[in-house]
Amino acid sequence: MQLIYFASVREQIGLSEEDYDLPFGVSTVEALLDTLRARGPQYASALVAGTKLKVAVNQEHARLDAPVTNQDEVAIFPPVTGG
Repeated sequence: MQLIYFASVREQIGLSEEDYDLPFGVSTVEALLDTLRARGPQYASALVAGTKLKVAVNQEHARLDAPVTNQDEVAIFPPVTGG
């Protein structure tokens, strides 16, 4: 799986992208985010549960219950703010 991080998520994690092997049993965006948060404090901070992160799977907006596989590209964006 290819993970791509944008804006403040990228800054907090310290990576713009990475290859990631999806753990056994992880099959949704929400489960993926949960496993990423468990990787360490920088991930937990960047991917705070309950925030309205935006996620795209294979360049299409995806809900938390969307399926993911090791062949997917997953992009993670911080909540959108306007002004």
